[in-house]
Amino acid sequence: MMLKLDEVHVHYGLSHVIQGVQIEARPGEVVGIFGRNGVGKTTLLKTIAGWVTPSGGAIQLDGKRLDGLPPDQVCRHGVGFVPEDRRIFPGLSVEENLRLGLMQRAGRSRAEQQAEIDRIYERMPRLAERRRQVATTMSGGEQQMLAMARVMVGRPQLVLIDEPSEGLAPMIVADVFAIISEMKAAGAIVLLVEQNVHGALDVADRFYVLERGTVIVRGDAKSETDRAKLIKAIAV
Repeated sequence: MMLKLDEVHVHYGLSHVIQGVQIEARPGEVVGIFGRNGVGKTTLLKTIAGWVTPSGGAIQLDGKRLDGLPPDQVCRHGVGFVPEDRRIFPGLSVEENLRLGLMQRAGRSRAEQQAEIDRIYERMPRLAERRRQVATTMSGGEQQMLAMARVMVGRPQLVLIDEPSEGLAPMIVADVFAIISEMKAAGAIVLLVEQNVHGALDVADRFYVLERGTVIVRGDAKSETDRAKLIKAIAV
């Protein structure tokens, strides 16, 4: 299985936001997407997730075309998205938000669904403690953990994560990156947009740098030479 973006283009009106991006990622890989603000990183994730329709190119997961599909169909193809604003459903409890994540994979019995919820609660006991609490009343860090947990219960093949550490305390940030490592160990493909470059590189295998909607640098996250190219490319 592989994620493959081939010459993907995105326009917002006359603005050419994504310009012929080519990216590949494989199971068990965390691939970092870096770049300064406004270069198209979030748009790229939204395009893969089906929130934005590309104006050209192809997006394939496991050989199946995703480009042009609505978000619900992209989700059913095994894609989970943790957006920057988390999209916690207002008025719903922690557990109700989690159970919505179960809809990603149909055909599981109630016992299997409960086992997934229990697995999350074991990994994130804070969510277990607050399972009946209205989710939007939790702290920002707790809501971020819930947003990631809601994706995890569906066991997606591809996880798109946008700025997960923004505004969070260092202890929560460390746990967020630990969860990303666990997703990788479970065999998922993880595409990670993150301003905390050094933290992201510690969990990433490879990376791409965007500038004006185009990939300008790609490299090995463990290579000091490639890391230096990355830092130079995003320096203001």
